[in-house]
Amino acid sequence: MKKLPGNRILLIVFLLQVPLFIFAQVHLTSSRLPIIVINTDSLEIADEDRIDADMGIINRGAGLMNNISDPYNDYAGKISIELRGSTSQEFPKQSYGLETQYESGEARNVSLLDLPEENDWVLYAPYSDKSLIRNILAYKLSGELGHYAPRTKLCELVLNGDYRGVYVLVEKIKRDKNRVDISKLTPDEIQGDDLSGGYIIKIDKNAGNSGPLWLSESGGIYFQYEYPDYDEIVPEQKEYIKNYIDAFELALASTHFSDPELGYRTFMNDRSFIDFFIINEVSKNIDGYVLSTFFYKDKESKGGKLSMGPVWDYNLAFGNADYRQGFRTDGFQVNINSSPWWWNRLLQDTTFMDDIKKRWYNIRSKQFSTDVIFGIVDSLSLLLSEAQERNFQRWDILGSNVWPNYYVGESYEDEITFLKNWTSQRLLWLDEHLLDWNGIEYVPLSAGTKAYPNPFSTSFTCDFALKKPGMVSLVLYDMNGRQLSTLIDKQYYSAGKHALDWDASDIQGSVLVLVLSIDGEKFLIEKLIRM
Repeated sequence: MKKLPGNRILLIVFLLQVPLFIFAQVHLTSSRLPIIVINTDSLEIADEDRIDADMGIINRGAGLMNNISDPYNDYAGKISIELRGSTSQEFPKQSYGLETQYESGEARNVSLLDLPEENDWVLYAPYSDKSLIRNILAYKLSGELGHYAPRTKLCELVLNGDYRGVYVLVEKIKRDKNRVDISKLTPDEIQGDDLSGGYIIKIDKNAGNSGPLWLSESGGIYFQYEYPDYDEIVPEQKEYIKNYIDAFELALASTHFSDPELGYRTFMNDRSFIDFFIINEVSKNIDGYVLSTFFYKDKESKGGKLSMGPVWDYNLAFGNADYRQGFRTDGFQVNINSSPWWWNRLLQDTTFMDDIKKRWYNIRSKQFSTDVIFGIVDSLSLLLSEAQERNFQRWDILGSNVWPNYYVGESYEDEITFLKNWTSQRLLWLDEHLLDWNGIEYVPLSAGTKAYPNPFSTSFTCDFALKKPGMVSLVLYDMNGRQLSTLIDKQYYSAGKHALDWDASDIQGSVLVLVLSIDGEKFLIEKLIRM
């Protein structure tokens, strides 16, 4: 008898303790989303050994209805298909990995739903994530920061005549010019610059990975070969990437770890680590840092440093978990997910932490503004407005707790509202702990500089003291860095104490930031709380 991993045993025990879901059959006739039809000729889709199948895709284009009776106009051909996932395989709605193929069985690069040509794809099945969009949201946010993240397309799936609900077609993480764009590494490239890249490595569960792993020299971190694959990578390449990561860890653990020339920066791409940290903390991904964590390295001649990403698997993020404090909007998740140890060490470097804060300041009013994030959520939920009804007819789980839900909404609209409210509160907490206003000094100019009352209701008074005369500006911002109001705009003030009253009754926002500028140099006076 095959022994189940511990996490599957726990999930099965949990499922035995909840009411049995009775799922209805749904007859799909038309959809605003593309329709994917797969026929396995009644063969069961297995966990590891792929089976052959036929796949057709109906996609008439944006704004047009797709009818199940329409001809396959996006793809019609052979595929091989297998189950994907670990714990998620215990859910009745399952995810699949597939390869598009020629009749001969060879891999066939094609464009599916206008995505760049390739042959490896994932049909992801959102189930416990009842918003249906958490993965898509995380990938889009990573893309907003300028990194490759798997592109996605919402669709509906019919498998062997059975309507299976809303799915997400996702690009599988892979070395490719349109995916992880690093150098191709062949078995005969075993020396010099050729040997130095490219590699894709991951930290993940051992389930589904039958190849060899290696343990970090520092202990506690098991690495897996993603590219070249474990059955293709040769000993010289294994030794090279292992030695490179060992050297990175030695530099990071050393007493001179923060030295720009001798420390960890010699080995890693700072921006990729910073943005990876931000994505994981915005979403409070309970698997962040420890599972489904990818990183890659190109040739030395092409930069050659270790880079984090692409991001992957965020269905248990954005408040959708009742453990590891994933439901809370406060706290840094990196302190909960304490492995690998790299992150706690990096955050001890004040320069690295300052760079995180500067990056947060720069993106908070742009790519990561609340309006931008809500815009993504709203556009996706609007696109799903019709299909989600069928999905939850097929899988009648709204209003029921599906492991590991923290929040259980009675409707799809409830689930989207929770996602937005949770994200809004999370962003405000990060603002409180990451916004340093791009290095603006957070000290009073003298003991007499302050704003009061704080908290305030409709108005407050600002006292400030100048050590010398100068051109003064006094500006109020919101926590996203957007300028709300200007009380003083480049006016000359003499040295000494000054007091100004400010009517803020028309200003929106619960947390405001008051900034004083003297001859162009900015000083953060106070963060004001509106009652």
